[in-house]
Amino acid sequence: MKENSGMIYDDVKKCVDEVINYVGKDITYSMTLALGKPILFTNELYNRAKKDPTLKLKIITALSLEIPKGSSDLERRLMKPIVDRVFSGVPEFEYMIDFRAGTLPENVECFEFYSKAGSNLNNPVAQQHHLSSHYTHVVRDALALGTNVFGELIAYQEINGKTMYSMACNPDICLETVRLMREMRANGHKLVIIGEANKKMPFMYGDAVVEAETYDMILQGPQFDYELFCPPKDSVALSDHMIGLNVSPLIKDGGTIQVGIGALGDAIVSGLILRNEHNALYQEILEKAGIKKRYDKLISRWGDTGTFEKGLYGSSEMFVDAFMQMYKSKILKRKVFDSIPLMKLINAGKLAADYIPSDILDQLIEMKAVHRKLKAKDFAFLSEFGILKQGLSYENYSIIDGDVRYSTDMNDEKNRLELRKLLGKELLKGTVILGAFFLGPKAFYEALNSMSEEERKLFAMSGVEKVNQLYGGEELRTLQRKDSRFINTGMVASIFGAIASDQLENGQVVSGIGGQYNFVAMGHVLPEARTIIMIKSTKGSGKSLKSNIVFNYGHCSIPKHMRDIVVTEYGIADLRSKPEKQVLVEMINIADSRFQKQLVEKAKKAGKLPLDYEIPEAYRNNTPQKIAALLKPYQAQGFFPQFPFGTDLTEVDITLAGALKGLKGLAKGNKLKFVKGMLLEAFRPIPKSAQYYLERMNLVHPSSFNEKMMRKTVVFALRNANSLPSSTHLPLQVSKSVESK
Repeated sequence: MKENSGMIYDDVKKCVDEVINYVGKDITYSMTLALGKPILFTNELYNRAKKDPTLKLKIITALSLEIPKGSSDLERRLMKPIVDRVFSGVPEFEYMIDFRAGTLPENVECFEFYSKAGSNLNNPVAQQHHLSSHYTHVVRDALALGTNVFGELIAYQEINGKTMYSMACNPDICLETVRLMREMRANGHKLVIIGEANKKMPFMYGDAVVEAETYDMILQGPQFDYELFCPPKDSVALSDHMIGLNVSPLIKDGGTIQVGIGALGDAIVSGLILRNEHNALYQEILEKAGIKKRYDKLISRWGDTGTFEKGLYGSSEMFVDAFMQMYKSKILKRKVFDSIPLMKLINAGKLAADYIPSDILDQLIEMKAVHRKLKAKDFAFLSEFGILKQGLSYENYSIIDGDVRYSTDMNDEKNRLELRKLLGKELLKGTVILGAFFLGPKAFYEALNSMSEEERKLFAMSGVEKVNQLYGGEELRTLQRKDSRFINTGMVASIFGAIASDQLENGQVVSGIGGQYNFVAMGHVLPEARTIIMIKSTKGSGKSLKSNIVFNYGHCSIPKHMRDIVVTEYGIADLRSKPEKQVLVEMINIADSRFQKQLVEKAKKAGKLPLDYEIPEAYRNNTPQKIAALLKPYQAQGFFPQFPFGTDLTEVDITLAGALKGLKGLAKGNKLKFVKGMLLEAFRPIPKSAQYYLERMNLVHPSSFNEKMMRKTVVFALRNANSLPSSTHLPLQVSKSVESK
């Protein structure tokens, strides 16, 4: 096989033949996380190993995206129409289907460094094969485990008459992997780099753009243009919205933000949009919630409650739909540039993306960013960033504008003034976000694909070693990431400020550490930066209700000496630079009030709080009822919706999913109430208002005792969730269906 050839293949079987013939039958195959996996190549390689027990295959990856199917007959009935509609045309990973079924052949092993939260709990194989590695160290670890084949999903398009490729959704670990594999190859290692090109993949810029020769083989053709995996939006509960509200005044206009995927990420952005587009109402809610009064000093020093005049810049390993929503709402608009002198001037207020001062050349000379007698490289720099207008040329210390020549000898004041005629109107090559990978709903991909090339260039993609840390470009990245707020989620927080985000105390891995450590570290290193960890105050319900703010916990992702800001739905705990007693007080103040007394008692017993300490009155009413009383009136006005940015689900999907989820919680948290409710439902007639929902679940005419029980379960779930409407208040599609019957 000819290495680094960028040869185009349209036959995946032939491609896999060549790989096996070249590297042999002992293959360690690595691919990036999430969307960036080449599905058809991976499936063909896996099927070879499945058919040939002499072929030893190790798969190293993360977040193997799986189309949801449901774990019970009832869940499958709920999921199938959604899957058929949302995931139509999306191929599945065959190794994951077999892995879930427990039928993975003995000659195949899978190692993941990150997985969907909770998807591998109580799975001994997955737990034993988990790779505990920081996102920035994954490439090192995968290569140490013997990676000899690497594959990724890529985009392509014509640029200046040449087919160019983009690592698109995943330059994250791919840029570094390709670079290191080339170095290994130079030392005699047999390695193969595969690209699977998909026309539906948005072509992204920044460091993601590469030439065909980056890959040894590129799979390209209509059969590889399959639909992209597009997870629907998570629903955002009122408690999630409250967390978003608490975070929102900590974000400074003109600063930098990182948010993640899921309900809490959407809640933060929903809060920021409320702040920007309905500021009077936003201020009213902050007042009623007591946020402005309680955290006045914190907000004055570190945050803001006004609209976003300067806007925010995004620096986030994950470029998610939440950033797109901020962009649409004119919040994500602060442009940064890959130039230290330009960023210094911008941060000092002497230059802006849409404003080039007349004395810009004088300022750059004073900074020694350009020579007094402009050289060719100075001209290239000034032209690249739009400081000089487009259409000029350079020759022998002269700038040529049509028929006019201008001397570049800036020692002469006359020349300096003349050159001002050639200045541009606005800076070029600015970006509003730097991301390492992306994943989102179908509308997110469509938004990227529908943009002009110029607009899409605002969203730069690069490697995780650049996005998640400062090393190698400290000065520039520090200037770009001014007033950073790195916002992450955790599962459990101790009252000492330690965070558990990836693992239970019994050792069961829930997801993986990902890039959290790196962002926490940057939050401490960067000037004027803060790290914000969001914690839902409780988990479970009824008798199984537990506090996520605990005295101690048997696992730690972020140690207490790296504590900063912790936010729950009940408030903000500012822990940085605080003595132990104050840290405990702040954490207990944002815990659910049903657990505060126990936390105080344990702290006193351990000598960490004075024996006469009492929780301040203002923090003793941390209950879900208080949040509901505050936000529900605004929800009735259209604010704080369950899906702030839309959803691929129908109204009936949402109602059924919520009802069945609530019933599951009831069965776990209050078994007696669940059993009584089911017994009572067994003797009730089926209400007319449930007919459409039962039709949706294919349970209108049950043909077995099991189906009859499922029908009763669905009705009880709807009744328990208060989701059985009267005939005059049915959803539009429901009422029409009932009328037709």
